[in-house]
Amino acid sequence: MSAVIQPDMAPAKAAPPRETSGARLAVRRFLRNKLAVVGLAVVVLFFLFCFAGPLVYSTDQTHTMLQQVNLAPSGAHWLGTDAVGHDELGRLMYGGKVSLTVGLAAGVLATVIGTLWGAAAGYAGGWIDAVMMRIVDAGIAIPALFILLVVSAITTPGLTGLVVILGLVSWLVPSRLVRAETLTLKNRDYVLTLRATGGTHARAILRHILPNSVSTIIVAATFQVADAILLVAYVSYLGMGVRPPQTDWGGMLSAGLTAAYSGYWWLILPPGLAIILVVWAFNAIGDGLRDAFDVRGRG
Repeated sequence: MSAVIQPDMAPAKAAPPRETSGARLAVRRFLRNKLAVVGLAVVVLFFLFCFAGPLVYSTDQTHTMLQQVNLAPSGAHWLGTDAVGHDELGRLMYGGKVSLTVGLAAGVLATVIGTLWGAAAGYAGGWIDAVMMRIVDAGIAIPALFILLVVSAITTPGLTGLVVILGLVSWLVPSRLVRAETLTLKNRDYVLTLRATGGTHARAILRHILPNSVSTIIVAATFQVADAILLVAYVSYLGMGVRPPQTDWGGMLSAGLTAAYSGYWWLILPPGLAIILVVWAFNAIGDGLRDAFDVRGRG
């Protein structure tokens, strides 16, 4: 009998690895950035400190207590007291709540305004784009701090007013970033197809342009929050921030500046360090997100 020759059995091909999603890859790249992770941890700790801390460490931040003015740090008052007897640690929590709330809300508001303005300008193109961006250029030429000082000299805004004012002077940079992204995206096939099939301009912006610009928007929002917290500190330091008895970290710096010359370091060092750490943390997060969403750096 002749031997039956069996055909060579080719080895089974392994299933191709599942492609990692863009969001998961961005998270992985963000977590590899140690400074960004540290910045995120700092922000989380400060939010817990300012919003959950008063539930554990309760203090009176409304009434003056002249019998305990400018006390040094001790077991009764961990960071001492200020010029009207307020517990400085409790004051740091109270002022931080205002600074973080105003900074976060103003940063989000500025990003929303800038995103809509930049997307509309970039998508429209032509003379509409030219006029809208010349308005942005004129606004950028005027320092935001100067505008804030003029407005604060006219009126002392509350929390809502401060958020609105900061948002209205801080949307210019995000608008330029989103406009540049829109100029690239509006010529993509899916946008051109939508326009060819009768889709509205609003639908093209809301369904295609903005969702595909989300990485740019998120990064811009992170930096805007840091800038807003810093602007709040600037204005409050000059005595034009929120109304007493409310305060923020900048107001605490302003109130403790003269006392610091008398050796009361606990009135100026804690709020100053808090501002530096939080602003640095948000900037570190922004840098990490920018690197994580950077397609050119993926591998």
